[in-house]
Amino acid sequence: MVKFLPLKQAVAENLRDGDTVAFEGFTHLIPTAAAHEAIRQGFRDLTLVRMTPDLIYDQMIGMGMARKIVFSYVGNPGVGLLRRARDAIENGFPNRIEVEEHSHAGMANAYEAGAAGLPCAVFRGYRGAGLAEVNPNIRSVTCPFTGEVLAAVPAIRPDVTFIHAQKADRKGNVLVEGIIGIQKEAVLAAKRAVVTVEEVVDNFDDLHPNLTVLPRWTIAAISVVPGGSHPSYAHGYYARDNAAYLEWDEIAADRDRFQAWMRENVLERTADDFAARVEHLRKAT
Repeated sequence: MVKFLPLKQAVAENLRDGDTVAFEGFTHLIPTAAAHEAIRQGFRDLTLVRMTPDLIYDQMIGMGMARKIVFSYVGNPGVGLLRRARDAIENGFPNRIEVEEHSHAGMANAYEAGAAGLPCAVFRGYRGAGLAEVNPNIRSVTCPFTGEVLAAVPAIRPDVTFIHAQKADRKGNVLVEGIIGIQKEAVLAAKRAVVTVEEVVDNFDDLHPNLTVLPRWTIAAISVVPGGSHPSYAHGYYARDNAAYLEWDEIAADRDRFQAWMRENVLERTADDFAARVEHLRKAT
């Protein structure tokens, strides 16, 4: 049964060393507050899964939390590289990490397969691409009905998925609006799911029936963290902090500056600090 918990407790109860974990959000509703809480609690040997690893995975990798990353694009959206991830991959700093790269289509289909309880995803993809040469988990199967050769990848089944959303009702159902990427499937594929939300409302009785609502039985814990997706945005609540993404490129380029920033802005902070970070962005929505 879903529980409403402070974020610190929700992370401690659901994430463990060695887990395969997804912090999903496709440019929007990125669960930054949850990732920062995981960093403060110092988890290790994680397999980090995400369609578009950006700042939070750069931070987690830079803090030595990752053993492996499974992804379909590593970069600072609209800016450039993830410099802490690159340092780990190229130089083994602060530790070497295993890399498993897919296409967006491959990741999306793998999540959908996981959500459906299937062992793998089969789809048209990777034709003319070289990823299969460096990723042994990209294979091919022949359709028994048509003879067509199709791509196949293992289903993604995280131990735990973290997402950010706009609202939960008091029963524990969660509303996600705007660009949701693969968040719904990532929750359904996971053994456990933790959701941070902007607010809790009494019910969703006045909402359009075609909105994306995750039912309470799919969620282990909900934490109320206003501003919890900063510096990404939450549709209807606050805009994207583009300046923060630009600034991160310079911060992450230097190992010492990175550590100082993490100490000041993550390790010595709490989830309660996120609300103030988005106040100047609320008028832009």
